[in-house]
Amino acid sequence: MSEQHYHQIVREISGKLREFNQEIPDTAQAFGALTKATHTDGAISKKHKELMAMAIAIAARCQGCLGFHAQACVKLGVTRAEFLEMLQVAVYMGGGPSMMTAAEAMLAYEEYGGEVAAK
Repeated sequence: MSEQHYHQIVREISGKLREFNQEIPDTAQAFGALTKATHTDGAISKKHKELMAMAIAIAARCQGCLGFHAQACVKLGVTRAEFLEMLQVAVYMGGGPSMMTAAEAMLAYEEYGGEVAAK
């Protein structure tokens, strides 16, 4: 896997999403409104919502989601310890396939500047 694998995935998907804004504007705008409504602090913080989204992305095995949510986790200051505990939940809920995707999620998190394990 290249060093910038998830950066490339996010960049390519973002390009297609921009096309969707033009080609299916009602759907794109509705999804954007849902995203905005979800990504606010409330009874649950934005950071914890992002960790939940990443856990679901792992269980769903969504490569694009791993990149977008890893980037958001890093921006929101998710620590490696927090990320690892979220991975535990994702693996618990998704079994063996989620263990493999959890490793990919950690690669994405680290690629976006998240804490790297001490060697």
